Amino acid sequence: MSLHQIAVSHSFLLSSRSAYTLNPLLFSKRNRFRISLSHSRFTSIKHRSFAVAVSDNGIFTSPELAKSFDFTSEERIYNWWLSQGYFRPKFDWESDPFVISMPPPNVTGSLHMGHAMFVTLEDIMVRYHRMRGRPTLWLPGTDHAGIATQLVVERMLASEGIKRVELGRDEFEKRVWEWKEKYGGTITNQIKRLGASCDWTRECFTLDEQLSRAVIEAFIRLHEKGLIYQGSYMVNWSPKLQTAVSDLEVEYSEEPGTLYYIKYRVAGGSRSDFLTIATTRPETLFGDVAIAVHPQDERYSKYVGKMAIVPMTYGRHVPIISDKYVDKDFGTGVLKISPGHDHNDYVLARKLGLPILNVMNKDGTLNEVAGLYCGLDRFEARKKLWSDLEETDLAVKKEPHSLRVPRSQRGGEVIEPLVSKQWFVTMQPLAEKALLAVEKGELTIIPERYGKIYNHWLTNIKDWCISRQLWWGHRIPVWYIVGKDCEEEYIVARSAEEALRKARDKYGKDVEVYQDPDVLDTWFSSALWPFSTLGWPDELAEDFKRFYPTTMLETGHDILFFWVARMVMMGIEFTGTVPFSYVYLHGLIRDSQGHKMSKTLGNVIDPLDTIKEYGTDALRFTLALGTAGQDLNLSTERLTANKAFTNKLWNAGKFVLQVLPNRDNVSGWQNIEACKFNTEGYLLRLPLPECWVVSKLHMLIDAVTESYNKFFFGDVGREIYDFFWGDFADWYIEASKARLYHSGDDSVVLVAQTVLLYVFENILKLLHPFMPFVTEELWQALPNRREALIISSWPQTSLPRSTDLVKRFENLQALEEKEVLALLSKLDLDNIHFADSPPEDAKQSVHVIASEGLEAYLPLADMVDISAEVLRLTKRLSKMQTEYEGLKARLNSPKFIEKAPNDVVRGVQEKAAEAEEKINLTKNRLAFLKSTVMLSCSAHSTFRGLCSFLLLEAYYTQSSALITSPERNWLGQIRRY
Repeated sequence: MSLHQIAVSHSFLLSSRSAYTLNPLLFSKRNRFRISLSHSRFTSIKHRSFAVAVSDNGIFTSPELAKSFDFTSEERIYNWWLSQGYFRPKFDWESDPFVISMPPPNVTGSLHMGHAMFVTLEDIMVRYHRMRGRPTLWLPGTDHAGIATQLVVERMLASEGIKRVELGRDEFEKRVWEWKEKYGGTITNQIKRLGASCDWTRECFTLDEQLSRAVIEAFIRLHEKGLIYQGSYMVNWSPKLQTAVSDLEVEYSEEPGTLYYIKYRVAGGSRSDFLTIATTRPETLFGDVAIAVHPQDERYSKYVGKMAIVPMTYGRHVPIISDKYVDKDFGTGVLKISPGHDHNDYVLARKLGLPILNVMNKDGTLNEVAGLYCGLDRFEARKKLWSDLEETDLAVKKEPHSLRVPRSQRGGEVIEPLVSKQWFVTMQPLAEKALLAVEKGELTIIPERYGKIYNHWLTNIKDWCISRQLWWGHRIPVWYIVGKDCEEEYIVARSAEEALRKARDKYGKDVEVYQDPDVLDTWFSSALWPFSTLGWPDELAEDFKRFYPTTMLETGHDILFFWVARMVMMGIEFTGTVPFSYVYLHGLIRDSQGHKMSKTLGNVIDPLDTIKEYGTDALRFTLALGTAGQDLNLSTERLTANKAFTNKLWNAGKFVLQVLPNRDNVSGWQNIEACKFNTEGYLLRLPLPECWVVSKLHMLIDAVTESYNKFFFGDVGREIYDFFWGDFADWYIEASKARLYHSGDDSVVLVAQTVLLYVFENILKLLHPFMPFVTEELWQALPNRREALIISSWPQTSLPRSTDLVKRFENLQALEEKEVLALLSKLDLDNIHFADSPPEDAKQSVHVIASEGLEAYLPLADMVDISAEVLRLTKRLSKMQTEYEGLKARLNSPKFIEKAPNDVVRGVQEKAAEAEEKINLTKNRLAFLKSTVMLSCSAHSTFRGLCSFLLLEAYYTQSSALITSPERNWLGQIRRY
């Protein structure tokens, strides 16, 4: 058996094995044999050049002029899209619109991987539906970020030696607006760098006039329904910022602290009658209103009903009570109740009717209730108090204790639970409607498991504190009457003029009013985002009528409660409709080891730096391969692999362009355009390799379209990657070279050219939502293009395919096509024979199972050491059994069966059945070989040639971690011969 050396040109398509194996995690199907290409010259087809034509506009660069895709061209391409108006919805399309409201990043922000994730996923959705012919609106904007922005400007002023209070409110607000105009566009420009195809002509800012009008209207309507009220309640207080902050703006960290044990003497008792309490915050004892023990704690039952003396308070007495809330096993089992400074104590005090006693000023210093400690900072007071307790013999001991410390997300200071007068929204009536929306199927949450979390939070929802003690934001539309009680006498109005008019009507023309100094929580305006950006409260606004309700809300799972649920509640309340049909929640981006990215750990990956090194397309493709709701580990290895994918796509485009007819070859292009692959008859007349790749493409289009529609973006990426690299680049491009350079038949060449172009342009379409820049660049180089890829039509689904011929090709059973297969595998055609059943001497042959339905036999006589064959098959059997057991374990897992999609479960079942069949065949073969004598080993070249031939469709499974190793175990055994 003689071996033929393949002769192929185009050094840019050298061996793909190294690059292809960089990304083993992408393989969801088979990993085909990689072919190293040699250099030679072919004369059947001359290289064509379309470089001049594609470069005429100065925007795009042909692959024929560049070795690889130039990342610096991304901004030129983006600006061209923008200038052509491609991001704006087209109303001439007769279809329901696809609408996404961009989660507004903080105007103070700079791009991080969280932004890159949401931009990538939302842009994928938008580009896909735009190509499907739907009027598509992705509405961008930024959030005024009350606390963050005020902090930034205050720091800027401090560097100039200026304090906010010295400027006054009006001047300070003016300075903030100046800062916003100068620096506020940074995050927007960075988002554009990621390829965001949103309609920038509709860009919004939460303090725009229209959105501010919506905020005031929402406040007034809620107040008129009795859902907004003012009162003194427990909030998260930031002493440094001197404002209440939302739960989202509080981050908890485990930190080393101290547990202090303090004596509380029992009034009227002896010196031995005292209770010892354990606390982490002794300075709050001045706010104690009771001492509590568990009703079944016999140690303290004799003291229940008596009074205890609060230390260092000149003998102030508080009752000793019993309640099941007390944890007998924490500390000493005695709880001091300080409802003015602890969330749990506050709830307990309200339940028991205990008074609320506040001992702290807004700046974190103790007030007059603390007596001698008045004016001391809370932490200074803690030190002095403990020292005084030791001197008076009321300090028992202190010991190290791990604390869960609440810190401000913005300033890093310790947040103080504090009772403060604020404005609140009653949430329960709003939450009931939001719960019903999910129950009735009006709102779908992806992934589904977050629906349970959504329901739990809304079922246990608390009233929402919406006021903030800041100067930057939406001023609360409430005016007070000079000389009247603020809580009882106030006016709610849309403007100062309306408030004064209302006040005069009620109190007389000499009345004076002043506006509430507080602003609304930033999340209040964000809760209105899906409809305020479209013109609400003007429900006759053109955009509101066309685009509301929106289609999709995509964001991180960590703000499901703070933003998503509130938008649902507000949307139903003010418009009567759920503001979006779907909620898609992505996970967090972590480093390669699964650690949260932080500057402290030094593991932060900057998106802009990543783009410079790997390109935007590689970054987007990497991020999009995650699974909804699950965190994604990002590594340079993944980015490197997907950069190689970009280059492979570029080189494939270069090859396709060079084998197409000249642009001025009218008849050639007429012949190409006359080929229609949308009829079964035409498809079945194609030669087998062409029928196979076109059928596989049509199957891919259906699978990818279905995955796009289900928001399975990871599956989309893997399916396209596998087809492009494993089927098109590594198989069909190589097979086409036999047609293009060796056939000598113009009709054969035409078929190859047509199929190459047809498959490649459809790959570009399928991949465009993921990798918009390189696909548009390649698309513009195609001589038959008629419009930009971004607005081209999506490939037609349900196109004809021949599953029988696909299997026939993949099982190497087509005699009329074995010339191509033998050329690729370096075999002598005269020694290859195809049959529908095993040979008569099958038991005296080396037996290899290449794939389902394909077995090969090589006569053993005078060739092979049977003991080595036994060893090979034994190892192969062990590996197959391990894989089979893994599949069965998944199928036996109730969680997998319950949570995995039906098509995934079916896929695992089919793999298990196939694996079981292979195991049985291999066991039978081993049983026979073990009873056979040793034979001599010769003619190893023949054996290696056949093994190479079989490897063209060798079955590699995704679960193997050896894809990047030089050879697999069984391949290593084969190559020893």
